[in-house]
Amino acid sequence: MKQTLSELMRMSRICRMVFATCLGSFILVIFYFQSMFQPVMRRNPFVVDSCCRKGSRNALQELYNPTQPELSGAAVLHQARRDQVVDACRVYSASSRKRRVLTPSDLKHLVVDEDHELIYCYVPKVACTNWKRVMMVLTGRGKYSDPMEIPSNEAHIPSNLKTLNQYSIAEINHRLKNYLKFLFVREPFERLVSAYRNKFTLKYNSSFHKRFGTRIIRRYRKNATQDALINGADVKFKEFAEYLVDPATQRDGPLNEHWQTVYQLCHPCHIHYDLVGKYETLEDDANYVLRLVGVGDSLRFPSYAKSTRTTDAMTAQFFSNISTQQQIQLYQLYKLDFLMFNYSTPSYLRLD
Repeated sequence: MKQTLSELMRMSRICRMVFATCLGSFILVIFYFQSMFQPVMRRNPFVVDSCCRKGSRNALQELYNPTQPELSGAAVLHQARRDQVVDACRVYSASSRKRRVLTPSDLKHLVVDEDHELIYCYVPKVACTNWKRVMMVLTGRGKYSDPMEIPSNEAHIPSNLKTLNQYSIAEINHRLKNYLKFLFVREPFERLVSAYRNKFTLKYNSSFHKRFGTRIIRRYRKNATQDALINGADVKFKEFAEYLVDPATQRDGPLNEHWQTVYQLCHPCHIHYDLVGKYETLEDDANYVLRLVGVGDSLRFPSYAKSTRTTDAMTAQFFSNISTQQQIQLYQLYKLDFLMFNYSTPSYLRLD
């Protein structure tokens, strides 16, 4: 009888432990309250090769309490950008009934560099290929020295970089609290047109033509040719815009990462980013990050002088070919990105 009672008590304890473990891992709750002025200061000792040596202070310390005079001015700028995001999130939260908790699957765009205690949220069409190359240099421990020697397709192989969703919940929370987190953003409609031009007007992107082009043409083109329905290689911007604002597209699931909003990719209202870089000041902001890390003398962000780059004038031309209603709907779709990252409403929009 005593043995039976003892076994029952032991089984009860095991059941309670299993239940607690399952409950704890069921939902990722990010208890993340980092002061923007006094972040937690810490550093793990490590040794890295050639290009990636770092001083005794980590990037988070150098950002909030710069010891280098040339970094002080930039610190003021980035504080203003952080404040802009916080203010926009506050307004959005007050007006929205939506409340959600992040899960690990929401963190697949956050690349982690353990050696330099960095987390980078990559946004497609905002120099993310070059940033992934730089992150491969930083995390490679001497394997790479020049970012531009890394083929672009290799930079996008998932196994070459570790993302935050690959960690345990406790490890995720620790890194969100203690690592410097940054992202780069771009004027939302320039980014959108850049994505359209890259994915739907270039012949080599046949996978996007098949996956999205055929669906768009089937839904929105009257009297489409058989070739267009099969190959999807000549999607018009007007058709692409109609696809984006169609409620049916929202019901299909999240937008593709190349035209998904930054708000949905990086979750800036849930994750406090220490630094927001901009495509318009890409080299300055990127090299500022590298100086904070302590590798600015030996590693520079790749220069960008591409003549085919999507410009504001080019974007205005594309938007002139869509209806006023589509312009209004697209602005509503990307409005949070405009507000959070302090981009003014484009003058070419017909919103009246």
